[in-house]
Amino acid sequence: MTDGNIKLPEAFCKRMQELLGEEAEDFFSSYGKEREYGLRYNPLKFISREEFEEKQEKELGCRLSPVPWCAEGYYYQSQDRPGRHPWHEAGAFYIQEPSAMSAVELLDVKPGQRICDLCAAPGGKTSQIAGKMQGQGLLVSNEFYANRAKILAQNMERMGIANAVALNEPTGHLAKTFPGFFDRILVDAPCSGEGMFRKEPESVKEWSAENVELCAKRQQEILCHAAEMLKPGGILVYSTCTFAPEENEQNICWFLRSNPEFTLEEAEIGEVGELAKTYRLWPHKMRGEGHFLARMRKAGTAENAGVDCREKSAKKRKAKRRDINNKDMARLEDAVSGFRKFQEETLRINLEEKLAGRYVLFSEQLYRLPEETPDLAGFKVVRAGLHLGTCKKNRFEPSHALALYLRPEEAKQRVSLAEGEPLKYLHGETVSCGSGQKGWTLVCVDGLSLGWGKAQRQTVKNHYPKGLRICY
Repeated sequence: MTDGNIKLPEAFCKRMQELLGEEAEDFFSSYGKEREYGLRYNPLKFISREEFEEKQEKELGCRLSPVPWCAEGYYYQSQDRPGRHPWHEAGAFYIQEPSAMSAVELLDVKPGQRICDLCAAPGGKTSQIAGKMQGQGLLVSNEFYANRAKILAQNMERMGIANAVALNEPTGHLAKTFPGFFDRILVDAPCSGEGMFRKEPESVKEWSAENVELCAKRQQEILCHAAEMLKPGGILVYSTCTFAPEENEQNICWFLRSNPEFTLEEAEIGEVGELAKTYRLWPHKMRGEGHFLARMRKAGTAENAGVDCREKSAKKRKAKRRDINNKDMARLEDAVSGFRKFQEETLRINLEEKLAGRYVLFSEQLYRLPEETPDLAGFKVVRAGLHLGTCKKNRFEPSHALALYLRPEEAKQRVSLAEGEPLKYLHGETVSCGSGQKGWTLVCVDGLSLGWGKAQRQTVKNHYPKGLRICY
C-alpha cells in the first residue's frame, strides 16, 4: 500500500486494518502528512518555562506551541531549524519527536532518586530524566551498542548532566550488579520502529514480521533484567515506538504472568486522555509519530532495598583502595590538587560542596563520580559522572563538559559573545574580550555557557573542542 510518498508493507497494512477497523483509513492517511517536529528546553539551563519562552522569543525566534503531555516540550516548524542555532551546542534544548516525550512523564521522577534508563541512546529520555532530577540522586544510563553509547555520552555532556553514569553493557550484566537498587527504571525498548516510518522512510525497507517477533523476544529479556534491578515499591515504565501488539500489550501480559510481584498501574499523561493502564499515542489522533506506554509497580516497600548492593560496593571500594599502590594514589591526589587550584582561581563556587561524590582518575582525566555510584569495576564505562578536565604535570586543563555544566555566573571570568561571534567561536576562531581579562574564561551566548577560552590582550584563544567545531 502506498500512502503519500511511503510504500507501506502489505503485511503491516493488513495487521493495522484488523487492529483499527474503521479508524484504519485515518491512520493510513496520516502518512501523507508532514511529520511533527519537537524540542524540549533543558531545565538545567533555565530556571523556568517562562524564562525559556521569553529568551527564545527574543534570541531563538522559533514559532513554538506546547506539547500537551510534556511541560518542557514544544512543537516547532520544520523551517525554523533550531538545531543550527548556537543554543543547541550550549545544551539549551534537546530536539526530540513529540510523542517520545511521553514515557518519562509516566516515570514520576523525583530529585534524589536512583534511576536507570536501560536502553538510553541517543539520550533524549536520559536528558529528560536528568532535567527532572535537578542534579540530585544517581542516573545510570546504559546502551548496548558501543557506537550509540558514545553518542549518548556526548549528549549527556552537551546537556550539562553531572549526576549520571553512562555504561555500555548487556542488561544481564547490570542485573547481576544492581539487584533491587533502582527507584525507577525506564525500558524504552529497541523495537521494530513502526512509529518511525514517517520520520525515517528508509526504516520501512527494514521492516518484517520476523523482525517484530525477534524484537518481542529481546524486549522480554530486557524486561526481566529490569525487574531484578528494581526496588520493591519501585516503578517500571515500558515504552516502544511501534504499533505491533506482539511488542506492546502481548509483551506486558507475558511479563505480568512471569513476574506476579508486578501490577499494571493506572496513569495519566498530560491531556492525552483519562486514566489508563496502557497508552497508545496514534499519529492520526495526536501530533506525533506514535508511542506505546505502560507503567508497572513492584510489590513491597523500599525500606531495605538495595542495601546488599550498596554494602557490596562499599566493601569493594575499600578493598580496591587497599590495592591501589602509592604511585596511583599520589597521581590522584596531584590531580585533585591541580583541580582545586584551578577552581580557586577560576570559579565562584566550590564543586565539592555542590556535587556530592568522589574523584576518580582515568589516565590523565579527572571525574567527579556521583555519590551513590556502586563499584564499576568490570564495566565498560563511557562516562563517569562529570568530566572535570585533564591533569598534566603542573597544569590542569578544564573539560568542555565542565564548561557546559557551569552557569555563567559561577565563573569569575566570562565573555558574552556579541552578534556574529557565536558562529566564529563554534568554528574555532578567536573572539574579543575586555582589557582586564587574563587566563581561563567561560565563553557564553545569551546567558548560556558555550565553552572555554583563554584570555590575553583583549583576545580569547579558542578552546572549543576540535571534534565539535561546526560550519553552518
